[in-house]
Amino acid sequence: MLASNDMENCSGERLRVIGVVGGLGPFAGLDLVRKILRHTAARKDQEHLPLMLCSFPGKVPERPTFLLGQSSENPGDAIGDIMCRLARGGAEVIGMPCNTAHSPGILDRALEKLYRTSPEIRFISIIRSAVEHIRALQPAGGPVGLMGTEATLRTGLYQNALAEAGLEAVIPDGEDCELMQKAISDTRFGIKAFSDPVTQEARTALLSVAQRLIAEKHVSLLLLGCTEIPLAVTETLFQDIPVVDATDALARELVRASCPERLA
Repeated sequence: MLASNDMENCSGERLRVIGVVGGLGPFAGLDLVRKILRHTAARKDQEHLPLMLCSFPGKVPERPTFLLGQSSENPGDAIGDIMCRLARGGAEVIGMPCNTAHSPGILDRALEKLYRTSPEIRFISIIRSAVEHIRALQPAGGPVGLMGTEATLRTGLYQNALAEAGLEAVIPDGEDCELMQKAISDTRFGIKAFSDPVTQEARTALLSVAQRLIAEKHVSLLLLGCTEIPLAVTETLFQDIPVVDATDALARELVRASCPERLA
């Protein structure tokens, strides 16, 4: 087996192995891998990037439960273990398709574990990737309609990052926040329970929230800040408003970090 720092493709290009922390949820991990492949300029198998998906959903406690103070079990410990497993397997850049898990209370614990043994690994933030993509897409600014889990919205992850970038985050009203959370996690129809395909009820609920953000809050862009939502909302344009998928933005940055020349 080639050592990670000797990884090359058939053309002799230097490739950094991508590691994906999966299972948060499982289909979100697969979605990120699919988007990495989509954004890779490759005409045959051998031109695709080296990539590992490590999915241990049963080992990672619920992230919102911890962040909302309903559990003292920090998911960052299990996530850090998965990152270390990826590093031992040769990963050099790591991405995690879960916005909620980027909360400092979780992510800092995970990265502390990773960097204790593998300080050279580069972690690519989904939050930073999405915000930088929005800045490039909309340099003049404008209100950004933020869609995500209750925990992500409460922690202010995107609100703070967007504000630092000179952008305004607009979140849905309370009832719509509850509706989004149900569309994601309700066991009767939510995306986590029905991921492939998602239910029409979940998709309809999310699109109704998006519609109200546009009609009532007058946002100029929609940000899908939960990696479950793009499984249901696949549009890149909704009612003439650009839709930014945070998972897609992360995929592009992971390709760029692995081998910039292969970014499609």
